[in-house]
Amino acid sequence: MNAVLRADARPDLARPGVGLVLVSTWRVGTPERQRAAVDAIAKAWQSRDWPDLGLLSYSVYLGADGETLLHYSQWTDAEAYQEFVRTFRDDRNAEIDAAVPGIERVVLHRFAPPYRSLPAQDARIPGCVVVVDVEFDAPDAARQRDWVDGVFEAMETDPAPVPGGISGHFHLSTDGTRVLNYAEWESEQAHIDALARPGDGVGSATPQWAKVQSYPGVVGGGVRRYAPALSLQAGA
Repeated sequence: MNAVLRADARPDLARPGVGLVLVSTWRVGTPERQRAAVDAIAKAWQSRDWPDLGLLSYSVYLGADGETLLHYSQWTDAEAYQEFVRTFRDDRNAEIDAAVPGIERVVLHRFAPPYRSLPAQDARIPGCVVVVDVEFDAPDAARQRDWVDGVFEAMETDPAPVPGGISGHFHLSTDGTRVLNYAEWESEQAHIDALARPGDGVGSATPQWAKVQSYPGVVGGGVRRYAPALSLQAGA
């Protein structure tokens, strides 16, 4: 099978059969190197057969910081990823590194498929993906779910929802320490405007949002914006 490009450069977040999601960051340094790395990734993958062992999709995003790339891949399970590492990863990375020397592979986190999602209600194509990363002080699966449930309660009771948001997909890390919200927005500016409204974050000044923002045990995380650049999946 060949690797084929998805026309909208985005994965199918509701795809069946996903058992593991990997999210990683590369630091490449400049906007020019971002684009060069994406081109090198596309070439390395499209010139080889798709590794038909449980990899469902592989997507890459350009960081709005002009320095980083985000990688989001969907797998059937952890064993499929380990087999990919053992047999297919090194030659692809070697070709990419030869084209763009000095790539720093910063971090990789493992997540379950979305625990809860706020699906798109229309056919808008997102111009921006906002990644909200929340880190807790210790593993606790119940706390991960409770935090996400609190976000949904805050959204459902918000008297003035912000415009520009399209969808949100909340992933729980497999080690119990993190939550990642993969949120699609109309544009980077729409998210910037949402953050500029009164209050802390994109929500209104409600008790529900205050509970989310002051949740006990949250020790880290951040909010980063990306532009969809490349999404690959198996083709005929």
